[in-house]
Formats: sequence, C-alpha cells, structure tokens
Amino acid sequence: QVQLVESGGGLVQPGGSLRLSCAASGITSDDYNIGWFRQAPGKEREGVSCITRRDEETKYSDSVKGRFTISRDKTKNTVYLQMDSLKPEDTAVYYCAEASEFTTDPDKFDFWGQGTQVTVSS
Repeated sequence: QVQLVESGGGLVQPGGSLRLSCAASGITSDDYNIGWFRQAPGKEREGVSCITRRDEETKYSDSVKGRFTISRDKTKNTVYLQMDSLKPEDTAVYYCAEASEFTTDPDKFDFWGQGTQVTVSS
C-alpha cells in the first residue's frame, strides 16, 4: 500500500530555514504528484506546493512563493520542501500527500502522511 512519511520539522527563529522530506513507497503508477499542505490550529488545511514526477513541474501558493522550493529525488522516491525566510504565520503541521492530478486542492489527494510540526518563534 502507499505510505508517505514526513520528517524535518522543528523549532526555528523567524527568518530561519528548514527542509522537510517526504519519503514515498508503494506507488505503482507511471506518473504521480506529491503535494505539501499545512494546517494551523483553527484554520483550514492549505495547499502549499505540488510537483509532478515525470517533468518535475511545480506550483506554489501565493503565501509561500519566493520563499519555499519543492524538489524531488527520483532515485530515493523522496520529495523535499525547502523553506526559507520563515515567518511566525508559517507555524503549522505540514503534511505531504499523493494525487493523480497536478493540483494543490486537498480534496484531490488520496494518500496522506501523518505530518510534521513546524514552529516559527523567537
């Protein structure tokens, strides 16, 4: 079965950086998409970024453009989210997920990891 495992979260000061990892296994389709999402207390789950497997096309939400970078290592079946210039409002649980469509709509994603906590505070 499909399994996704996030890692790399933690506590960082405003302006700092973190790199999140999403290790995927059990995906049998020729092409698929991995998205990053986040959810803060009292807020809806927000689509952050997405990347395709074949051509590595990417997309980002307006709130993270220019600060976050998504990438993947196909040999390791791992997707990364490099987060720079972090702000307190980036504090949330971050999830990765898999979908057959290239989108950041969480309703389109079928498999989810358990999440990793990111806290941005001085």
